[in-house]
Amino acid sequence: MPIYEYRCSDCGNEFEKLMGFSDPNANAPECPTCQSQNTRKRLSTIASYSSSGSSQGYSSSSCGSSGGFR
Repeated sequence: MPIYEYRCSDCGNEFEKLMGFSDPNANAPECPTCQSQNTRKRLSTIASYSSSGSSQGYSSSSCGSSGGFR
């Protein structure tokens, strides 16, 4: 099951939720802070390790291309 990031449009709370593909609330889970269903899925990035690139070896990418893994 994937973990999705959500943001509540009513209170601004950002939270993560483990959601199954067949979960009936997959499109708008309830906010854990204010119980509103006015939530939206957030776009998140993937962190990957690279031996070259940034000074600490980590980079953020929205795609899975190169990242130092072989």
